[in-house]
Amino acid sequence: MQRSLKWFSLLTTLAMLFVLIGGALVTKTGSGMGCGRSWPLCNGELIPSTITPELVIELSHRVVSGLAGVMVLVLSVWVWRAIGHIRETKFLAIVSFVFLVLQGLIGAAAVVWGQSGFVLALHFGISLISFASVFLLTLLIFEVDKKFDAESLVIDSKMKFHIYGIIAYCYIVVYTGALVRHKHASLACPSWPLCSNTRIIPVQLHEWIQMGHRLAAGLIIIWIFIATVRAVKYHKHQRVIYWGWIAAFILVLLQMGTGALIVFTELNLYVALAHALFISCLFGVLSYLMLLAVRSKRNQQQQLSLKQEQEVQTISSMIVK
Repeated sequence: MQRSLKWFSLLTTLAMLFVLIGGALVTKTGSGMGCGRSWPLCNGELIPSTITPELVIELSHRVVSGLAGVMVLVLSVWVWRAIGHIRETKFLAIVSFVFLVLQGLIGAAAVVWGQSGFVLALHFGISLISFASVFLLTLLIFEVDKKFDAESLVIDSKMKFHIYGIIAYCYIVVYTGALVRHKHASLACPSWPLCSNTRIIPVQLHEWIQMGHRLAAGLIIIWIFIATVRAVKYHKHQRVIYWGWIAAFILVLLQMGTGALIVFTELNLYVALAHALFISCLFGVLSYLMLLAVRSKRNQQQQLSLKQEQEVQTISSMIVK
Protein backbone atom coordinates (compact mmCIF):
# COMPACT_ATOMS: atom_id res chain seq x y z
CA MET A 1 0.00 0.00 0.00
CA GLN A 2 1.22 3.52 -0.79
CA ARG A 3 3.15 5.01 2.11
CA SER A 4 1.70 8.47 1.35
CA LEU A 5 -1.86 7.15 1.76
CA LYS A 6 -0.96 5.56 5.09
CA TRP A 7 0.54 8.79 6.42
CA PHE A 8 -2.40 10.86 5.17
CA SER A 9 -4.92 8.51 6.77
CA LEU A 10 -3.08 8.74 10.09
CA LEU A 11 -3.01 12.55 9.89
CA THR A 12 -6.72 12.62 9.04
CA THR A 13 -7.53 10.39 12.01
CA LEU A 14 -5.48 12.70 14.24
CA ALA A 15 -7.29 15.73 12.79
CA MET A 16 -10.65 14.13 13.64
CA LEU A 17 -9.45 13.58 17.20
CA PHE A 18 -8.63 17.29 17.40
CA VAL A 19 -12.16 18.06 16.19
CA LEU A 20 -13.62 15.96 19.01
CA ILE A 21 -11.31 17.41 21.65
CA GLY A 22 -11.85 20.91 20.29
CA GLY A 23 -15.61 20.52 20.58
CA ALA A 24 -15.21 19.40 24.20
CA LEU A 25 -12.90 22.38 24.83
CA VAL A 26 -15.50 24.79 23.42
CA THR A 27 -18.17 23.34 25.71
CA LYS A 28 -16.00 23.12 28.83
CA THR A 29 -14.81 26.73 28.50
CA GLY A 30 -18.22 28.11 27.56
CA SER A 31 -16.85 29.43 24.27
CA GLY A 32 -19.76 28.44 22.06
CA MET A 33 -20.76 32.10 21.64
CA GLY A 34 -17.16 33.27 21.26
CA CYS A 35 -17.96 34.48 17.75
CA GLY A 36 -21.45 35.71 18.58
CA ARG A 37 -24.50 34.67 16.55
CA SER A 38 -22.41 34.58 13.39
CA TRP A 39 -21.29 31.65 11.25
CA PRO A 40 -18.97 30.98 9.44
CA LEU A 41 -17.70 34.52 10.07
CA CYS A 42 -16.79 35.62 13.56
CA ASN A 43 -19.00 38.46 14.83
CA GLY A 44 -19.78 39.17 11.18
CA GLU A 45 -16.10 39.83 10.40
CA LEU A 46 -13.63 37.85 8.34
CA ILE A 47 -10.80 39.04 10.59
CA PRO A 48 -12.14 39.75 14.11
CA SER A 49 -11.28 43.17 15.47
CA THR A 50 -11.83 42.27 19.12
CA ILE A 51 -9.91 39.23 20.35
CA THR A 52 -11.07 37.31 23.43
CA PRO A 53 -10.05 33.86 24.74
CA GLU A 54 -13.52 32.54 23.92
CA LEU A 55 -13.26 33.86 20.37
CA VAL A 56 -9.86 32.22 19.86
CA ILE A 57 -11.14 28.84 21.10
CA GLU A 58 -14.33 28.92 19.02
CA LEU A 59 -12.60 30.19 15.87
CA SER A 60 -9.79 27.65 16.23
CA HIS A 61 -12.35 24.87 16.49
CA ARG A 62 -14.05 26.09 13.33
CA VAL A 63 -10.76 26.25 11.43
CA VAL A 64 -9.69 22.77 12.58
CA SER A 65 -13.13 21.35 11.72
CA GLY A 66 -12.98 22.92 8.25
CA LEU A 67 -9.48 21.58 7.63
CA ALA A 68 -10.53 18.13 8.88
CA GLY A 69 -13.51 18.24 6.53
CA VAL A 70 -11.25 18.82 3.53
CA MET A 71 -8.89 16.05 4.68
CA VAL A 72 -11.77 13.59 5.16
CA LEU A 73 -13.09 14.40 1.68
CA VAL A 74 -9.65 13.86 0.13
CA LEU A 75 -9.17 10.61 2.08
CA SER A 76 -12.61 9.36 1.04
CA VAL A 77 -11.88 9.88 -2.65
CA TRP A 78 -8.36 8.48 -2.31
CA VAL A 79 -9.38 5.24 -0.58
CA TRP A 80 -12.33 4.85 -2.97
CA ARG A 81 -9.83 4.71 -5.83
CA ALA A 82 -7.08 2.79 -4.01
CA ILE A 83 -8.95 0.11 -2.02
CA GLY A 84 -12.52 0.48 -3.29
CA HIS A 85 -12.54 -3.26 -3.96
CA ILE A 86 -12.64 -3.89 -0.19
CA ARG A 87 -16.28 -4.26 0.72
CA GLU A 88 -16.46 -1.80 3.62
CA THR A 89 -14.43 1.01 2.04
CA LYS A 90 -17.09 2.91 0.09
CA PHE A 91 -19.65 2.77 2.90
CA LEU A 92 -17.15 4.10 5.47
CA ALA A 93 -15.93 6.80 3.08
CA ILE A 94 -19.48 8.10 2.63
CA VAL A 95 -20.34 7.90 6.35
CA SER A 96 -17.16 9.68 7.45
CA PHE A 97 -17.78 12.72 5.26
CA VAL A 98 -21.58 12.91 5.59
CA PHE A 99 -21.51 12.76 9.39
CA LEU A 100 -18.71 15.33 9.57
CA VAL A 101 -20.80 17.73 7.47
CA LEU A 102 -23.85 16.94 9.63
CA GLN A 103 -22.02 17.79 12.86
CA GLY A 104 -20.83 21.04 11.29
CA LEU A 105 -24.40 21.98 10.36
CA ILE A 106 -25.65 21.22 13.88
CA GLY A 107 -22.84 23.35 15.30
CA ALA A 108 -23.71 26.20 12.94
CA ALA A 109 -27.41 25.94 13.81
CA ALA A 110 -26.57 26.08 17.52
CA VAL A 111 -24.60 29.29 16.98
CA VAL A 112 -27.13 31.05 14.75
CA TRP A 113 -30.43 29.92 16.28
CA GLY A 114 -29.47 28.25 19.54
CA GLN A 115 -30.34 24.71 20.60
CA SER A 116 -31.35 22.95 23.80
CA GLY A 117 -28.79 20.93 25.73
CA PHE A 118 -30.58 17.72 24.73
CA VAL A 119 -30.06 18.53 21.02
CA LEU A 120 -26.50 19.79 21.44
CA ALA A 121 -25.58 16.51 23.14
CA LEU A 122 -26.06 14.83 19.76
CA HIS A 123 -23.26 16.96 18.30
CA PHE A 124 -20.46 15.00 19.96
CA GLY A 125 -22.04 11.64 19.11
CA ILE A 126 -22.33 12.53 15.43
CA SER A 127 -18.69 13.68 15.36
CA LEU A 128 -17.76 10.40 17.03
CA ILE A 129 -19.32 8.38 14.20
CA SER A 130 -17.33 10.37 11.65
CA PHE A 131 -14.12 9.84 13.64
CA ALA A 132 -14.78 6.10 13.96
CA SER A 133 -15.35 5.83 10.20
CA VAL A 134 -12.05 7.57 9.44
CA PHE A 135 -10.31 5.37 12.01
CA LEU A 136 -11.71 2.24 10.37
CA LEU A 137 -10.64 3.45 6.92
CA THR A 138 -7.11 3.88 8.30
CA LEU A 139 -7.12 0.32 9.66
CA LEU A 140 -8.39 -1.01 6.31
CA ILE A 141 -5.45 0.70 4.59
CA PHE A 142 -2.99 -1.00 6.94
CA GLU A 143 -4.80 -4.35 6.63
CA VAL A 144 -4.01 -4.50 2.92
CA ASP A 145 -0.34 -5.23 3.71
CA LYS A 146 -1.39 -8.19 5.92
CA LYS A 147 0.43 -6.75 8.92
CA PHE A 148 -2.13 -8.50 11.12
CA ASP A 149 -4.64 -11.26 10.43
CA ALA A 150 -8.09 -9.72 10.70
CA GLU A 151 -9.87 -10.49 7.44
CA SER A 152 -10.58 -14.20 7.94
CA LEU A 153 -11.70 -14.22 11.58
CA VAL A 154 -14.75 -16.22 12.60
CA ILE A 155 -16.33 -14.98 15.83
CA ASP A 156 -18.78 -17.02 17.89
CA SER A 157 -22.32 -15.79 18.57
CA LYS A 158 -21.73 -14.98 22.25
CA MET A 159 -18.83 -12.68 21.45
CA LYS A 160 -20.86 -11.06 18.68
CA PHE A 161 -23.61 -10.36 21.22
CA HIS A 162 -21.11 -8.55 23.46
CA ILE A 163 -19.66 -6.56 20.56
CA TYR A 164 -22.99 -5.38 19.12
CA GLY A 165 -24.56 -4.77 22.51
CA ILE A 166 -21.63 -2.88 24.01
CA ILE A 167 -21.08 -0.52 21.08
CA ALA A 168 -24.80 0.33 20.96
CA TYR A 169 -24.85 0.89 24.71
CA CYS A 170 -21.58 2.86 24.52
CA TYR A 171 -23.32 5.36 22.24
CA ILE A 172 -25.98 5.86 24.92
CA VAL A 173 -23.25 6.44 27.51
CA VAL A 174 -21.60 8.96 25.18
CA TYR A 175 -24.89 10.83 24.85
CA THR A 176 -25.41 10.98 28.62
CA GLY A 177 -21.85 12.29 29.04
CA ALA A 178 -22.38 14.96 26.39
CA LEU A 179 -25.67 15.87 28.07
CA VAL A 180 -23.83 16.37 31.36
CA ARG A 181 -21.52 18.87 29.64
CA HIS A 182 -24.19 20.75 27.75
CA LYS A 183 -26.53 20.95 30.74
CA HIS A 184 -23.60 22.18 32.90
CA ALA A 185 -24.08 19.31 35.32
CA SER A 186 -20.42 18.25 35.61
CA LEU A 187 -20.17 19.43 39.22
CA ALA A 188 -23.83 18.93 40.15
CA CYS A 189 -22.74 16.17 42.53
CA PRO A 190 -19.83 17.20 44.79
CA SER A 191 -18.99 13.62 45.78
CA TRP A 192 -18.03 10.41 43.92
CA PRO A 193 -19.27 7.73 43.31
CA LEU A 194 -22.38 8.86 45.21
CA CYS A 195 -23.88 12.24 44.50
CA SER A 196 -23.46 13.39 48.10
CA ASN A 197 -22.00 12.00 51.30
CA THR A 198 -25.18 12.86 53.17
CA ARG A 199 -27.77 11.40 50.76
CA ILE A 200 -27.99 8.76 48.05
CA ILE A 201 -30.96 9.90 45.94
CA PRO A 202 -30.55 12.98 43.67
CA VAL A 203 -33.03 15.78 44.36
CA GLN A 204 -32.90 18.01 41.27
CA LEU A 205 -32.55 17.69 37.47
CA HIS A 206 -28.81 18.37 37.19
CA GLU A 207 -28.06 15.77 39.84
CA TRP A 208 -30.25 13.21 38.06
CA ILE A 209 -28.40 13.89 34.79
CA GLN A 210 -25.02 13.49 36.49
CA MET A 211 -25.96 10.32 38.38
CA GLY A 212 -27.68 8.87 35.31
CA HIS A 213 -24.40 9.18 33.43
CA ARG A 214 -22.44 7.61 36.29
CA LEU A 215 -24.84 4.65 36.43
CA ALA A 216 -24.64 4.17 32.65
CA ALA A 217 -20.83 4.38 32.79
CA GLY A 218 -20.68 1.88 35.66
CA LEU A 219 -22.74 -0.64 33.72
CA ILE A 220 -20.56 -0.40 30.61
CA ILE A 221 -17.43 -0.97 32.71
CA ILE A 222 -18.95 -4.20 34.06
CA TRP A 223 -20.09 -5.31 30.59
CA ILE A 224 -16.68 -4.63 29.00
CA PHE A 225 -15.02 -6.51 31.87
CA ILE A 226 -17.23 -9.54 31.17
CA ALA A 227 -16.42 -9.41 27.44
CA THR A 228 -12.70 -9.03 28.18
CA VAL A 229 -12.71 -12.08 30.46
CA ARG A 230 -14.36 -14.08 27.67
CA ALA A 231 -11.80 -12.83 25.14
CA VAL A 232 -8.91 -13.80 27.42
CA LYS A 233 -10.44 -17.21 28.12
CA TYR A 234 -11.61 -18.26 24.67
CA HIS A 235 -10.00 -15.99 22.06
CA LYS A 236 -6.26 -16.04 22.76
CA HIS A 237 -5.71 -17.49 19.30
CA GLN A 238 -7.52 -14.50 17.75
CA ARG A 239 -5.04 -11.78 18.63
CA VAL A 240 -7.08 -8.89 17.25
CA ILE A 241 -10.07 -9.86 19.40
CA TYR A 242 -7.88 -10.65 22.41
CA TRP A 243 -5.92 -7.39 22.40
CA GLY A 244 -8.91 -5.36 21.22
CA TRP A 245 -10.88 -6.18 24.35
CA ILE A 246 -7.88 -5.65 26.61
CA ALA A 247 -7.41 -2.20 25.06
CA ALA A 248 -11.14 -1.48 25.48
CA PHE A 249 -11.02 -2.44 29.17
CA ILE A 250 -7.97 -0.25 29.82
CA LEU A 251 -9.61 2.69 28.04
CA VAL A 252 -12.88 2.35 29.95
CA LEU A 253 -10.96 2.28 33.25
CA LEU A 254 -9.11 5.44 32.21
CA GLN A 255 -12.47 6.93 31.32
CA MET A 256 -13.80 6.13 34.77
CA GLY A 257 -10.68 7.51 36.44
CA THR A 258 -10.79 10.83 34.61
CA GLY A 259 -14.53 11.06 35.30
CA ALA A 260 -13.86 10.80 39.03
CA LEU A 261 -10.98 13.29 38.78
CA ILE A 262 -13.28 15.83 37.13
CA VAL A 263 -15.23 15.89 40.40
CA PHE A 264 -12.19 15.81 42.71
CA THR A 265 -10.34 18.54 40.77
CA GLU A 266 -13.53 20.58 40.33
CA LEU A 267 -13.55 20.42 36.53
CA ASN A 268 -9.85 20.66 35.72
CA LEU A 269 -9.73 21.44 31.99
CA TYR A 270 -6.94 18.97 31.11
CA VAL A 271 -8.68 16.15 32.95
CA ALA A 272 -11.96 16.96 31.19
CA LEU A 273 -10.26 16.88 27.78
CA ALA A 274 -8.58 13.56 28.64
CA HIS A 275 -12.06 12.25 29.53
CA ALA A 276 -13.26 13.13 26.01
CA LEU A 277 -10.12 11.63 24.46
CA PHE A 278 -10.49 8.26 26.17
CA ILE A 279 -14.15 7.80 25.20
CA SER A 280 -13.27 8.68 21.58
CA CYS A 281 -10.52 6.05 21.52
CA LEU A 282 -12.78 3.50 23.20
CA PHE A 283 -15.51 4.02 20.61
CA GLY A 284 -12.92 3.60 17.86
CA VAL A 285 -11.76 0.26 19.27
CA LEU A 286 -15.35 -0.96 19.68
CA SER A 287 -16.14 0.12 16.12
CA TYR A 288 -13.31 -2.03 14.80
CA LEU A 289 -14.51 -5.01 16.82
CA MET A 290 -17.95 -4.47 15.29
CA LEU A 291 -16.40 -4.44 11.81
CA LEU A 292 -14.75 -7.78 12.55
CA ALA A 293 -18.06 -9.19 13.82
CA VAL A 294 -19.85 -8.11 10.64
CA ARG A 295 -17.12 -9.72 8.54
CA SER A 296 -17.33 -12.90 10.59
CA LYS A 297 -20.77 -13.80 9.24
CA ARG A 298 -19.48 -13.43 5.68
CA ASN A 299 -16.41 -15.51 6.51
CA GLN A 300 -18.59 -18.28 7.98
CA GLN A 301 -20.69 -18.38 4.83
CA GLN A 302 -17.57 -18.52 2.65
CA GLN A 303 -16.08 -21.33 4.72
CA LEU A 304 -19.35 -23.26 4.55
CA SER A 305 -19.50 -22.84 0.75
CA LEU A 306 -15.88 -23.95 0.46
CA LYS A 307 -16.53 -27.01 2.61
CA GLN A 308 -19.56 -27.94 0.51
CA GLU A 309 -17.53 -27.59 -2.70
CA GLN A 310 -14.82 -29.83 -1.28
CA GLU A 311 -17.40 -32.44 -0.28
CA VAL A 312 -18.91 -32.37 -3.78
CA GLN A 313 -15.46 -32.76 -5.35
CA THR A 314 -14.68 -35.65 -3.02
CA ILE A 315 -17.92 -37.45 -3.90
CA SER A 316 -17.36 -36.81 -7.60
CA SER A 317 -13.86 -38.25 -7.47
CA MET A 318 -15.14 -41.35 -5.64
CA ILE A 319 -17.84 -41.88 -8.29
CA VAL A 320 -15.28 -41.56 -11.11
CA LYS A 321 -13.03 -44.11 -9.44
